Amino acid sequence: MNRIALVTGGGRGIGQEVCRVLAEAGLTVAAADIDAASARRSAADLPGAGHAGYPVDVADEEAVEALFEAVERDLGPVAVLVCNAGKLLLHEGRRPLIAETSLSNWQDMLGVNATGTFLCARALLRRRQERQVPHGRVVTVSSVAAQLGGYNASAAYIAAKAAVLGLTKAIAREGAPLGITANAVAPGLIDTDMMRLAAGGAGTTPASAANVPLGRLGQPRDVAEAVAFLASPASAYLTGTTLDVNGGYRMQ
Repeated sequence: MNRIALVTGGGRGIGQEVCRVLAEAGLTVAAADIDAASARRSAADLPGAGHAGYPVDVADEEAVEALFEAVERDLGPVAVLVCNAGKLLLHEGRRPLIAETSLSNWQDMLGVNATGTFLCARALLRRRQERQVPHGRVVTVSSVAAQLGGYNASAAYIAAKAAVLGLTKAIAREGAPLGITANAVAPGLIDTDMMRLAAGGAGTTPASAANVPLGRLGQPRDVAEAVAFLASPASAYLTGTTLDVNGGYRMQ
């Protein structure tokens, strides 16, 4: 059975690794990114055949609809949707406090991180009402920042990623009659360009790893493997949950 996976933000970082792990698991991957060249490179580097890269601005309704039309025309019906596209804006090189956050920054953060997830999930659910596929999966990407609240400022990013957690539960309830599960992953301190940027360009420090009980920063592969499990038939009885991928940085 050829399962099609669509991964937004698939041109770099965690999304690129998610594309690779899903391809290794035998899925045909559509890597979508606002940077079209990165999306195409990501798809071209994957093991196996039939993968493709697509441009998309997930905050643009028409662009999301065009993406789904193109993927389902070229590859087939999407069985797995990974809403990974995300964005973090800084203020003068650091995470902004609420008092420093402009309305445009707020709207941009919610547009990419929250509205983008909504638009992609809606596009999938509408199409699966007409044509269901086995083992339908939606995997969203939130953040430990959403769970910790005021973690390192960036209130707009925190609010957007918290919205993803609530939205995921709604997708799970509405997707269940269509045979679709929906779950979130909440990465902690992951060694990516975004984390280094958020640290002011200084890179990672021993102190950041020291705060993690497992004693190391997470790698994109750690998150990708969790996504792959949630995308697999093995996760059939999990829906509406959040899988923390943080090395024990936040324990409940």
